[in-house]
Amino acid sequence: MTWAATILTLYPEMFPGPLGHSLAGRALGEGIWSIDPVQIRDFATDKHRSVDDTPAGGGAGMVMRADVLGRAIDDVLARRPDAPLLAMTPRGEPLTQNLVRGLAEGPGVSILCGRFEGFDERLFEARPILPVSIGDYVLSGGEMGALTLLDACIRLLPGVMGAPLSGEEESFEGGLLEYPHYTRPLEWEGRRIPEVLRSGDHAKIAAWRKARAIEDTRLRRPDLIERHGDVRRRSPSGAQHEEES
Repeated sequence: MTWAATILTLYPEMFPGPLGHSLAGRALGEGIWSIDPVQIRDFATDKHRSVDDTPAGGGAGMVMRADVLGRAIDDVLARRPDAPLLAMTPRGEPLTQNLVRGLAEGPGVSILCGRFEGFDERLFEARPILPVSIGDYVLSGGEMGALTLLDACIRLLPGVMGAPLSGEEESFEGGLLEYPHYTRPLEWEGRRIPEVLRSGDHAKIAAWRKARAIEDTRLRRPDLIERHGDVRRRSPSGAQHEEES
């Protein structure tokens, strides 16, 4: 079954964008996933196809109207009642690998892309929408966030990546950053590939990679350690091991 993405946006021409290339583009051509950009302005009722208005209480910018978005969402929900509906907004919950994996395992996703100052809050009270953020910063609109979310999901779909384990040993899959990688040449600018990686001892290599993943996570992302608890006994692939002394 094709994993389907429906995108509610003011700029449907932005899709598939970069997702039309590389692994995602090939998978799109093979029918592993599909994308349906929906123009929000098609659900406006005035001659100017207005989708926004001034904020209640005053303030800068414009706010996307709940009535227009409500009609657009209802149209999508009628066609895709099985797909979770997300809204890209800096006020949403953080996008995590756990959320991505759950979405990738489902039938697809519908994504609402905001613009201007954001959405009328009543929209979230009236419709089953999960607000999602890709980071603690502000973009010009939700489209770039939607592309990021889609890319993260698509690469996990069966048949998209070559090696099944390649998606399981990457950053965040086991609550850790991924271990560092090396390749030829053996020596570059006086720096050599770590000896253990050339030893041929798979147990030692696995132990080294686990230790480096833990060390790098503690140094670079201590918030992950705090969020996932004791990761010392967890390998990057999620398998349980005894902690090395």
